[in-house]
This record gives sequence, structure tokens and C-alpha cells, in this order.
Amino acid sequence: MKHYDVIIIGGGAAGFFAAINCVEQNPNLNICILEKNKEGLQKVKISGGGRCNVTHAEFIPQELVHNYPRGEKELLGPFHQFMTGDTIEWFDKRGVALKIEEDGRMFPVTDSSQTIIDCFLNEAQKLQIDVLYSQNVQDIEILEAQEVFQIKTKDTNFQCEKLLVATGSSVKFWKLISQLGHTIVQPVPSLFTFNINDKRIKNIPGVVAQDVEVNILKTDLSSQGPLLITHWGMSAPAILKLSAYGAVELAKMDYKFQIEINFIKQDFESCLDHLKAIKHDFGKKLVYKLPQFELPKRLWQQLVLASGMTQDTRWADVNKQELDSLTEQLTQAVFDVNGKSTFKDEFVTAGGIDLKEVNFKTFESKRVPNLYFAGEVLNIDAITGGFNFQNAWTGAFIAAKTIAKKSPL
Repeated sequence: MKHYDVIIIGGGAAGFFAAINCVEQNPNLNICILEKNKEGLQKVKISGGGRCNVTHAEFIPQELVHNYPRGEKELLGPFHQFMTGDTIEWFDKRGVALKIEEDGRMFPVTDSSQTIIDCFLNEAQKLQIDVLYSQNVQDIEILEAQEVFQIKTKDTNFQCEKLLVATGSSVKFWKLISQLGHTIVQPVPSLFTFNINDKRIKNIPGVVAQDVEVNILKTDLSSQGPLLITHWGMSAPAILKLSAYGAVELAKMDYKFQIEINFIKQDFESCLDHLKAIKHDFGKKLVYKLPQFELPKRLWQQLVLASGMTQDTRWADVNKQELDSLTEQLTQAVFDVNGKSTFKDEFVTAGGIDLKEVNFKTFESKRVPNLYFAGEVLNIDAITGGFNFQNAWTGAFIAAKTIAKKSPL
């Protein structure tokens, strides 16, 4: 039997961040991280294409929370305690400088996730935190007479007074947490791309429309932003935001639905008036070769063909039906979605521990005293851009601060 003051289950971003902050605020704490894999911080390693998207340059809590389809209301208070600026300062103090990219995402200046991993491993070693790998937790018991948690792995039994769970989206672990009396919101995928088989986009993968509006028909779901055409359909922020905010609804539809895209963010009449003016002014030009509205050339050409015109149609020869059809393709193009694909390697899940059962001033369970949570084990998830990590840092920091205060100095 091994005994610790604090055990953290999960050697990912939230787990390491919590452990380090615990010991820094209370050096007498004897802390252990139990990680089921042979190495930890695996999501940190692949995040941002191996560069680690640490956080996002949004410094107002009221604005930051808008990036969380689940957790928006609950995170407002915590973000007033620890948010983006604190994250930047925390890493800076440990020799890790961050940079802001044009879209607001923040990365280490080294452009390598290994920088973040090394920072965590070095701090853990310096603070004498025991990091035990290949420790697959089988069971958690509460020994009420002794006021301790007993944690069983395949080979060892551990005991602790304070337990922090930072296991991410683990169905197996949610089951263990439910046995302790917590409600688990059924997990469904979030942050995924849309599978679309449509001749308008079949031969133009890699094309980006910089600012579009996308609506999911028969729902209230809509978003705006860049749209990327891929080999299997569509991706980029305009789509990923929809997948996050619509995670539960789209799962119920079995990922079969229709989207309507306004490629130019103008209404039908404005677009039609513009096309009529072009027809008047550039009658001799080929429609196919004269892209409008700053649309990518290859996308424009596919929409022209979808409107019933040919590559040889001149503006002067475009009839009313073709003009209306092109306007519709530009402002109200409907695509059938049939399935989803994981966004890169960054699998994110909506679902987890019911937020009503957690005290967000401390990240302690309302059901089980001295049990804490941080990261995606909770029913909190965000759109892409560093927001999921910021949730991990914030929850881990506040939980660590609470544990450090409640433990003997």
C-alpha cells in the first residue's frame, strides 16, 4: 500500500498542471500522478500539429466563455481567477515564451510541443512529484472511517486524502466516477469535419473561402468564418464551430443533415443586382473566367457550372434563369452531409461529469468531499483554437490552490 497526501489520476495537461501548482503552493504535500500509458502528455504532444496550441489571445472573461458550447456559464467565475494572461505569465516564469498568431492562437515560440512537455517534466522532477506510468486504475473506494480514497491499479493499491481526476474523455473512467455517485452526461463527438460527396467540391480540395455563413437546415445552428474544402468534404472554423455547438443535436441526426452556405455573406437581391451589373458591363467576357466577390477562382468556376452554364458562356448570353441559379449557388448553396471525420488527431468529446455536481469556485465535487476534477473529464468542451487547454489550466490551477489551502502546511 502506497500512501500520498494527493493523488492525481491522469498524466495529461490538467494533471501535470495541477500537481505542479499544488506543490508550489504547499511544498509539504506528497503528490503522485498515476498515468495509464507508458508516457504522459500525449494530447499536448499532438496539439496544434505538434506545436501545442497552449491558449488563445482573448483576455476578457466574458468574451472567452463564448468559445465553450458546454461550460460557458460555469467558467465565467473561474476565468476571473485564472485565465489567459495568467497562463502566459505562468509559462514565462518557467522560461517558456509564447507567441500570438494572426488568428489569436498562442504557441510556444519554439513551435514545438516538446517545449511544453519538457517544462512540465522538469518542474515535476524538481518538485519531487512521483509520476508513475502504466498505472491503469481499476477501482476507487472511499474508506469513510479513515477519510481516505483507496485506488487500485493492476499491481498496486494507493491511498490518499485528496483525489483529483484529470482523465479527459475516458468512458471507462466516467463509469468509475458514476459509481462514486456522480451523473455522467452521455458523451458524443465534438470538433469534427463534415463528409460531403458533391460534384461542386469534388475536384477542388485545398480551396479556402475566407468568410462564409453556414446554416444547418431544420435547426437554429449557424456559424461564420473560413471554410476549407477537403478530399472528404468540408472543414475549418465555420464547420468546426457548428460541430461543437451542434454536437448533441447532430449525433441525434446520426450525422445526416443538410447545410446551406452563403459563400459571399450577401442576400439574394444584392448578389443578383451585382451580377446584373457585371452582365451589363462585361458582356463579352466569359463568366467562367471572371470570378466575383473575391471568391477563389476554382470555387467560382464550380458554382458557375452548377448554375447550368458552360465554360464558354459569355456574360451577355446569361439568361434570367442562369442568373438566378448562380445567385442561389453563391448565397444559398445546399449540401448534403453524410457522416463526419475526426479533426486531425485532436479528438474532443462533449459529455462527462454533470456540471451541476461540481463547485466551480474550487472544482471540488459537491457529491464527494475532497474529490476534485479538471479538464475534459467534466462536461466542458470548446471550439478549436487553444480554448480546451485554457479550461484545463484554469480548472487545474483552482483545484490545486484549494487542495494546497485545505492541506496542512
